[in-house]
Amino acid sequence: MTTRSCPCGHPEAYEDCCGRYHLGTAAAPTAEALMRSRYSAFVRGDAAYLLRTWHPRTRPARLDLDPRMRWTGLEILGTGAGTAFHTHGTVTFRASYRGGSLLERSRFERLDGAWVYVDGTFPEE
Repeated sequence: MTTRSCPCGHPEAYEDCCGRYHLGTAAAPTAEALMRSRYSAFVRGDAAYLLRTWHPRTRPARLDLDPRMRWTGLEILGTGAGTAFHTHGTVTFRASYRGGSLLERSRFERLDGAWVYVDGTFPEE
């Protein structure tokens, strides 16, 4: 077991943070937790998890990740709803990568009790 902090930015080890969601031993309890786990999946190249946590009505048939992409950090800029008491939620974040960053406002919904990613928009900075 490694002791490196999770790629999502939380200080816990990956295995105790997003790793348990990736393995399927736990479900993300909030839209923000799912968003963080999806960022970690991008960092680790886990396309299967990304597809599994994508809403069926917006999920692509396949996802080809660029193995040369180097994600370098995640900053949560805001959240709307998305707790255990909601059925919808949003997370606005900045994901940095070598050479730039991506600003997105993601929408999430509960599907059969689990949070899933629906889609995202790219607001102006």
